[in-house]
Amino acid sequence: MPKYHDELDAVLRALADPTRRAVVERLAKSPAVVSELAAPFSMALPSLMQHLRVLENAGLVTSQKHGRVRTVSLRPGALDVLHLWLGEQRTPAEHQADRLGVHLTRTTPKGT
Repeated sequence: MPKYHDELDAVLRALADPTRRAVVERLAKSPAVVSELAAPFSMALPSLMQHLRVLENAGLVTSQKHGRVRTVSLRPGALDVLHLWLGEQRTPAEHQADRLGVHLTRTTPKGT
């Protein structure tokens, strides 16, 4: 079991919900205020805040409050643990196929 399994579990639990995945996808573009994040969803603001709390507890997002406005950002490197785990799940056969693809790309003449 990898040393980072608790962090991975939290990230996977947070991303299991489609609303939270949509929020992460939106925040990947740029930070946003909560009201902007809530706009595409048909839910009350307190419900969205619960989703944001789950994402924040999983270490995926951070938020800052300035006056009455809360801005949410995707934490840099937040998905690295997921990327690392997925990379470890690749089978040796996939690695060999990757190497074969690179070899064929390098050795195949461009005119064929």
